Amino acid sequence: MEAKFYTLFDDKIIVCNLCPHQCKIASGKRGICDVRYNSDGLLITENYGKVSSINLDPIEKKPLYHFFPGSVILSVGSVGCNLECEFCQNWEISQNGVYNFPYLKNYSIDEITNYVLSKKNNIGVAYTYNEPTVWFEYMLDIAVKINESKLKNVIVTNGYINEEPLNILINYIDAFSIDLKAFTEEFYKKITHSELKPVKDTLKLISKNNKHIEITNLIVTGLNDDETAFEEMCKWIKNELGENTVLHLSRYFPHYKCTIPGTSLKTLTKLFDIASGHLNYVYLGNVMSDSGSNTYCDKCRKILISRQGYQTEIIGLENSGKCKFCGNKIMPDFNLS
Repeated sequence: MEAKFYTLFDDKIIVCNLCPHQCKIASGKRGICDVRYNSDGLLITENYGKVSSINLDPIEKKPLYHFFPGSVILSVGSVGCNLECEFCQNWEISQNGVYNFPYLKNYSIDEITNYVLSKKNNIGVAYTYNEPTVWFEYMLDIAVKINESKLKNVIVTNGYINEEPLNILINYIDAFSIDLKAFTEEFYKKITHSELKPVKDTLKLISKNNKHIEITNLIVTGLNDDETAFEEMCKWIKNELGENTVLHLSRYFPHYKCTIPGTSLKTLTKLFDIASGHLNYVYLGNVMSDSGSNTYCDKCRKILISRQGYQTEIIGLENSGKCKFCGNKIMPDFNLS
């Protein structure tokens, strides 16, 4: 299928305009994402309709803690990514193209939509597992159908996308789970082979459009655990996105090309305390910790949601997203009507 967002130049050279890499692709070659292919001057999205994984997941697994808590959502993934993170936890699909991954299954838009509607208590679709930006066209076509069905669209993304396609997506996506991998350009350039600024721009644009955002920061030992840089990130989130922006601090374990020792609980706890000094809702991931997973009202401090792993019990929260005890608005309404 022909891809969106590209410019054709002389000698059948294509510049892809989907993400900030602006890949210059010769005929017969692919972009950094490994799934957008120049076929004799026509940019092809090779992973359209190609699914690597499809599962019902707890919404908390995305992670989204302030969006329809306790619900389930159909998660769909493909292959490819526009970043090359050395610690990637899903590298088998993210660092592969269609030509090199034999386990893909074909799903039409109608098949995905019917699957979603057939699952009891499912709130919609989460575009996840690999980077959804690089299967933009397939994701958008599904999202339009899900939106028409009055269900929810969620994207789990690195946020590395240009403004034009993002503005289109914003019309259909209800919640964004964004990986903010660090807060220095040096980290982004060296470890992910990308840039920080476009991700910050993505976050600001989503916030400007009043869409639900939760941020995940994977803490990697010695790479992005500097307390000064981390606090600058928390201040930026508070000032640009608001103090009620949810921040998930996730514990790193060695994976893919990264053999650095896993994050210590001491480091996580210290950063949790720093973040909590600036933001009202901070959580710990990949650890067993009640204090780092429960939701408390930032006004009256009563417990609202208890979490044990992905087991969620709503204790003090109304469906309107307000605290039952003091009426403080915590999160969006989680009725599907």
